[in-house]
Amino acid sequence: MRTAEINRKTNETDICLKLTLEGSGTSEVNTGVGFLDHMLTLFAKHGRFDLCVQCAGDTEVDDHHTVEDVGIALGEAFREALGEKKGIVRYGESTIPMDEALILTAVDLSGRSYLGYQLGILTEKVGTFDTELVEEFFTAFSRKAECTLHIRKLAGMNSHHLIEGAFKSFGRTMKAAVAIDPDHADEVPSTKGVLS
Repeated sequence: MRTAEINRKTNETDICLKLTLEGSGTSEVNTGVGFLDHMLTLFAKHGRFDLCVQCAGDTEVDDHHTVEDVGIALGEAFREALGEKKGIVRYGESTIPMDEALILTAVDLSGRSYLGYQLGILTEKVGTFDTELVEEFFTAFSRKAECTLHIRKLAGMNSHHLIEGAFKSFGRTMKAAVAIDPDHADEVPSTKGVLS
């Protein structure tokens, strides 16, 4: 079973994150940012990952440090849980409808960091959550997971639905990419022999 536990402590956040790739979609998430908690719960459920996140952050300042640092910790957890990446499918993609919104997400667990982010969110907030932090989360994740990640809006204007669809699609996409290919379980899926 592929698992990781990340403990990250800075002057701004104190995070304990546990991830199991072969999970059932259970989660226990308490970041102090309610909207982020909900999105990570959706991610775990739709990706069938087991995820536990506890974060004490300086949310009295704003939510930025918490959202970014949780993205960092989640990316580190995936990188650690995947190890040498032997046997993984490597690529994943998912298109998710969320009412009128339609989101495409694709990933390559290449060892190279890149985020192509085109959600086109039009509002500055969903409730009290700053929508610009969605991109910050995915930037932090892609850097630390060392993956190429594309998230694109195909249709829709409702900010909540776009973000929710993105996290659901992100979960399904990551699940596809980390899956073990039974025909090539002992191989790293690269002509280089490494994914780094």
